Amino acid sequence: MWFSPRKLEVPSAEDALPGRDTALQVSDKHIANGNPLKPPFPDGMEQIVFALGCFWGAERIFWQTPGVFTTAVGYIAGHTKNPTYEEVCSGRTGHTEAVLVVFDPKEVSVEALLKVFWEGHDPTQGMRQGNDVGTQYRSGIYVYSAEQRAAVEKSFQMFGEALMAAGHGGITSEIKDAPEFYYAEDYHQQYLAKNPAGYCGLGGTGVTCPMPAAAE
Repeated sequence: MWFSPRKLEVPSAEDALPGRDTALQVSDKHIANGNPLKPPFPDGMEQIVFALGCFWGAERIFWQTPGVFTTAVGYIAGHTKNPTYEEVCSGRTGHTEAVLVVFDPKEVSVEALLKVFWEGHDPTQGMRQGNDVGTQYRSGIYVYSAEQRAAVEKSFQMFGEALMAAGHGGITSEIKDAPEFYYAEDYHQQYLAKNPAGYCGLGGTGVTCPMPAAAE
């Protein structure tokens, strides 16, 4: 299959589609666990956003992780306001498919979630994940605090060393302070709970991520 080179480059803000002011509508509750999809979330919860390829399978591995309160799929790190799935897939929004993970830090650490992230996909592939090719499949971690960023950077270094020792290339995942997360269309939310036999293109490298010590 042939892909346009432009689809492998994140567009500038000037070249991106304009989007719209109205947000896409989603259900109030998570299909798999019944918790809210949108804020406000209970006191004490934290959130982080992960991008690791097609968001259907990515969301499932996180909602199945103990200590995660809720998850939602959406679009992040682009320019287009309230983009649609078709717009994101065009490569003209700059967004990547992502999963918002809301978790209880008393039950699961950021470090444990990072282990799930690193081992759940191949973070060395640039603008692709397996057979899924395009800017919307790039790997990324989007943080909400300095403490999260420190944990991410430590795990990046440790897993990068493990990957290199196993013969893989360097990590291409982007690490950014979380920009606005746009919820994807309702039919994408918890897609594999609604369609258990649905597509999941995730595949890890088989390399174990060393578990860094959690921050005090």
